[in-house]
Amino acid sequence: MTDWSPSDYLKFADERSRPALDLLQRVPLQNPSMVYDLGCGPGNSTEFLLRRFPTAEVIGVDHSPAMIEAARAALPSTRFEQADLNTWMPQRNPDLFFSNATLQWLPDHLAVMQRLLGSLAKGGILAVQMPDNLNEPSHKMMRETAQDVRWKNLIDQSFSARADVLSPSEYYDALKPFCIKLEMWHTVYNHCLSDVSAIVEMFQSTGLRPFLAPLNDAQKFSFLNDYETRLAQAYHKQNDGSVLLRFPRIFIIATV
Repeated sequence: MTDWSPSDYLKFADERSRPALDLLQRVPLQNPSMVYDLGCGPGNSTEFLLRRFPTAEVIGVDHSPAMIEAARAALPSTRFEQADLNTWMPQRNPDLFFSNATLQWLPDHLAVMQRLLGSLAKGGILAVQMPDNLNEPSHKMMRETAQDVRWKNLIDQSFSARADVLSPSEYYDALKPFCIKLEMWHTVYNHCLSDVSAIVEMFQSTGLRPFLAPLNDAQKFSFLNDYETRLAQAYHKQNDGSVLLRFPRIFIIATV
């Protein structure tokens, strides 16, 4: 699969940043000494952490070379590491692991979360936000489009693009033995976008990537047209012509 595109990702920076800010607002730490931003992307969430904790050592970690390059350009005084979070471990026990819309991409993110909890300093926090939208029309129609006769032989129907997040009950039973306090909640955002083509553009840099990866440019164009046609049946125009993208997300704050 091709690398992530920081410029495409940042086209919807406001929509992607709002959950990070909401999560950060609920982190009950005053003066942490070490903070890791896991899945830092182009550094927008890292910048929020630097502002909130100006005396902390803040380190961004991401698997994508392009994202790390963009983050270093945006925040040249901040340390960034390219690493695979499936196996990554911190050099020393931090006070905060912060992860915005990243862990859902890992095949076994629950095991990763358990490992991270065991790596925190006493009183440390794992703060996680993950999209919980695989059953929304935006993502159902990705899968439906891929199953169309024109695409099903080109796109591997068994690929693991992204596992669904678990229920709060499942997270509680799996994570509570590793922490002394566990908070969880859902927030449903309703993003006001210009039209259904904006929904396509928003997910082209994230959820659509695994579907588009095996296609050539002409096939990608046709696939996206098919996908947009399906979206138009589910996302109806508001009185001013815009559309509302319903976007549920799960938030988890675990304290050790």
